[in-house]
Amino acid sequence: MTNESQPNNPLHGLTLETVVTQLVDHYGWQFLGETININCFKSDPSIKSSLTFLRKTLWAREKVEKLYVTTFVTSPSVAAKKANPWTSGAYKKV
Repeated sequence: MTNESQPNNPLHGLTLETVVTQLVDHYGWQFLGETININCFKSDPSIKSSLTFLRKTLWAREKVEKLYVTTFVTSPSVAAKKANPWTSGAYKKV
């Protein structure tokens, strides 16, 4: 199955382990525990224990995936609306 079969799924092709690892690298365990109130992020956190819990608990997995998408995935419409300083005239050739 290719990305073309699920063009609107930003998580397609990513494993849960990749998602959790990138969030931990970006935010750290403390922030994750404060943001998503689950014990596997607060009490002796590890990737393995988090994966075990998240695979069994859909509501927690959905919160983790939502945080990942809002953190790392930029929709094309949002990216298109950002002004390019080179084309807007903010920088001029000397």
